Amino acid sequence: MSRQVAIVLHAHIPWVRHPEVAHCLEEDWLHSGILETYLPLLDSLVRLRSGKVPFQVTLNFSPTLLAMLEDRILRQRTVAYFDRLLRLTRDEIKRGDISGHGDLAERYEERIERFRTLYLDSWEGDLVGVLKDLRQSGHVELTASAATHGLLPLLMRSPEAARAQIRAGIRQFVKSFGSMPRGFWLPECAYAPSLGRMLREEGLDWTIVEEHGLSNAHHSSSAFPFVPGQTADGLAIFGRDQESSGEIWSADDGYPGDPRYRDFFRDVGLEAPDEYLANFLGESGERQLTGLKYFRSERQGPDSLPYDPALASAAVMEHTKHFINRRGAQLASHEGDGLANPISVCAFDSDLFGHWWFEGTEFLGRLFYEGSRRSDFRFMTPGGYLARHPVGEYPLVEPVSSSWGEGGYFETWTTPENNWVHEEIHRRSDQLVRFVNLFEENRDEFDETVIAHREQCIRLMTRELLLAQSSDWPFLMKNPASREYATERTHDHLATFDQIWSLTTRSDPNGELDKILNHHPFLTDVPWNLFDRVN
Repeated sequence: MSRQVAIVLHAHIPWVRHPEVAHCLEEDWLHSGILETYLPLLDSLVRLRSGKVPFQVTLNFSPTLLAMLEDRILRQRTVAYFDRLLRLTRDEIKRGDISGHGDLAERYEERIERFRTLYLDSWEGDLVGVLKDLRQSGHVELTASAATHGLLPLLMRSPEAARAQIRAGIRQFVKSFGSMPRGFWLPECAYAPSLGRMLREEGLDWTIVEEHGLSNAHHSSSAFPFVPGQTADGLAIFGRDQESSGEIWSADDGYPGDPRYRDFFRDVGLEAPDEYLANFLGESGERQLTGLKYFRSERQGPDSLPYDPALASAAVMEHTKHFINRRGAQLASHEGDGLANPISVCAFDSDLFGHWWFEGTEFLGRLFYEGSRRSDFRFMTPGGYLARHPVGEYPLVEPVSSSWGEGGYFETWTTPENNWVHEEIHRRSDQLVRFVNLFEENRDEFDETVIAHREQCIRLMTRELLLAQSSDWPFLMKNPASREYATERTHDHLATFDQIWSLTTRSDPNGELDKILNHHPFLTDVPWNLFDRVN
């Protein structure tokens, strides 16, 4: 079949492992993501496979998320989160006569219990193993990404920093999945010239940019984004189809805005009395979402109307049929205009499905099921597309700098609230590059003990710098509610880098390096020369 649709989902949570406290809001980003998005999504895909439904989808799980999903302590805390939420849900059932939402609370209890059993008993907490299994059966293409979701174009002032993000991300992918990736997810879909060469030099075949990254390029083609371009280095560049993605993603016209769907913001965690939520929120008492929501977006005057699961399912079916019909017509139109092998690439953050849009995972499941019954297009991965249509068939292009952030470029990460971060990171990147290369040139002059000590210092400085480079921190600094945490995390990683730097030329009798190593068990085995100089 010559017409294809690629669904690409990017799953990411920054490194938020905090075993030093009993319970924190930021760690719950991971646990709620598992319950609301990753479990429903993977469960849906496994069920489709069991039902012999032919589908293919591309998934990217960021290196920080992969490492946290494989962490023993965090797996235990995920189960504890499920149990804490179940206790709150059972309290909601008991007060159902007062709230009038007892039946819906019972549905939530059943859902949470089912996913708890799936996670703990059926899959033994091993979601990475489920991903590997889906890849092995040919239903999922997995891609690598930057180590800590660093915004690569803003790191390019020190090209060694961008390359380190790419190399360390690939390393985590190989550690988790046992083989090299073919595709690479650019954090925030952010591209800049020269990144293509870096990706290709690391053995990667393809990536995705925003549609305007291709359409605004100097040698653009009218066929973009419905065919990939290729860089001079042979990297395939797929453009994210704005029309297709916008039908789901758009804040104004996207499907999740339908009034029949569940209202994201009407949450028990934001509305119930403090004392009622005390056991769920923990010592901090900080308000957070619970996922227990009883209203749909539709209003009658000033009042929200109760959530109706049957009504929402009907909306899912309508939107599924609409999306499929639109893709069939869109691709047929392009083929009719003489475009061979058109592909529509629809890429999203995975937490749109299940978390922000509660019915989103049901939509995806139905999308693949209904799409499998069509004869005018098929769901395919970018890697599968290239296997059938080699990259040499497509136009040469060097995409322009771009991202899927607000405004289409990098404004989100360069505001008065967060712009200070970049100078701090660049200064330490240059410092690390100089030290790595000086050490490499003179290592024969040192004994084995000094060499081992300095290599450990370099590895730990590399990790702390990579963690400080996460695009999440400047993004969160724009929000007053999360600014303090994001600022503190950035300062902590930079301060730890400086602490390690002070130990590079002296002994460590108090075991400070071991304490730093164990504080963040992530990227513990990166090569000491990850920041060697880019030629």
